Amino acid sequence: MTHTYKFPKFLAASLAFALLPMASQAACYAEYKAKRDNPLKLHYGIAELLDGQCDKATATAVLEPRLAADDWVLLSIVGFVDADALQGKKESAGAYFLRY
Repeated sequence: MTHTYKFPKFLAASLAFALLPMASQAACYAEYKAKRDNPLKLHYGIAELLDGQCDKATATAVLEPRLAADDWVLLSIVGFVDADALQGKKESAGAYFLRY
């Protein structure tokens, strides 16, 4: 006797709704400038942020602690880059491309 188990429809629907927020959490990319003192060092970088963090105030709040963990001070958020333009910025950001 072969028994097949059917996945209950309500569980399938619950799973689909649970995954919706994950799908909407696409990334955006912030261009920023940062510095370190003694001796003075500057860098330009690009950091990945969640889609809801793509405004200057929120990006600043997210990036400041990331950079501070390595003794960098955020100077400014230069702007935002979409995924299509991202690779064109990789060379400019160098070692700081998606590092923070």
